[in-house]
Amino acid sequence: MSRITTSTLQKLKQAGEKIACLTAYDASFAQILVEEGVEILLVGDSLGMVLQGRDSTLPVTLDEMIYHTQMVRTASQNSLLMADLPFMTYATPEQALTSAGRLMKEGGAHMVKLEGGALMVETTKLLAAHGIPVCAHLGLLPQSVNKLGGYKVQGRDEKQAEVMLLDARAMEDAGADMLLLECVPSLLAAEITAAVDVPVIGIGAGPKCDAQVLVLYDMLGITPGKRPRFSKDFLQDAGDVRGAVRAYVRAVKDGSFPADEHSF
Repeated sequence: MSRITTSTLQKLKQAGEKIACLTAYDASFAQILVEEGVEILLVGDSLGMVLQGRDSTLPVTLDEMIYHTQMVRTASQNSLLMADLPFMTYATPEQALTSAGRLMKEGGAHMVKLEGGALMVETTKLLAAHGIPVCAHLGLLPQSVNKLGGYKVQGRDEKQAEVMLLDARAMEDAGADMLLLECVPSLLAAEITAAVDVPVIGIGAGPKCDAQVLVLYDMLGITPGKRPRFSKDFLQDAGDVRGAVRAYVRAVKDGSFPADEHSF
């Protein structure tokens, strides 16, 4: 496939073509993902849990994110490479600019992802003004798990849903190039996807989002403990890693994943 850019993703949304995204943390897995047609590689701070064995993403450092982004970049080839800004590395717009600059200059990321809605508007404006593509993460915010009281579905009541829709529009207006909705009711996710012009990635947000993402280790069924409801073990039927990735991409593209049992 040709180089995937924000413009490419915009055209895919407009054409109604689904977009496949998976997390990646090293060159070997990244190579397989690229070869099997995954358009977006996300170097997620989820590495704190699936690689480091932590109980949350909070301990992950910016240097660790840069290191893993560098590894994925060596094999990313034509895929768009997105990297998370870790906890407390974007508490102010100025700090966010410095952190995002390092992820792009040192890590080789094409886009950064940050958590939050209205509070991140000024930060997003500053990053966009300096040519840094931004993905705004809404819904369940893993970096705020202690404030939220656990990993819970967000936007179930009318007030929460209204705020999330307003946040989505505000972040788009601020210059966000993409949105990510995590653990959001399917109907709300569909409404947000239709309300904004930028592509919307879903994880536990139903089938109507423009794109889907899963943590690679969840998708392969090798994450210790209970697998999230919104995930699916694609390795079980495929038999090998490459086949599992191929099956995931195919299921996202043809709309068979996520199904009702993976949605809220």
